[in-house]
Amino acid sequence: MDLRRDVFQAIADPTRRAIITLLALQAMTPTAIAENFSSSRQTISKHIQILTECELLTQEQNGREIYYHFNPKKMKEIADFIEPFRNMWDDRFNKLETIMKKYKSKK
Repeated sequence: MDLRRDVFQAIADPTRRAIITLLALQAMTPTAIAENFSSSRQTISKHIQILTECELLTQEQNGREIYYHFNPKKMKEIADFIEPFRNMWDDRFNKLETIMKKYKSKK
């Protein structure tokens, strides 16, 4: 059975979100990434593999080293999903603010 992960499954894990945060600042090798965590290197490698499968990370061979880079274009899929909800809540808060202003002016 071919299990296909998506970006939402990838970012559901706090360790993977932390890896994305690290790589948003600079490209790093798997060893350099793993040094930031108390988990084993094998565990971090599995997280990197999942992020790469979902295209949140890209890899670049530089000599004998592999560097992982954050792929911000893939985050657009997440932003596009969240945007309607953000708009809905902005609208609700704006309506609540209007009601509260009317309520305060009546006092």
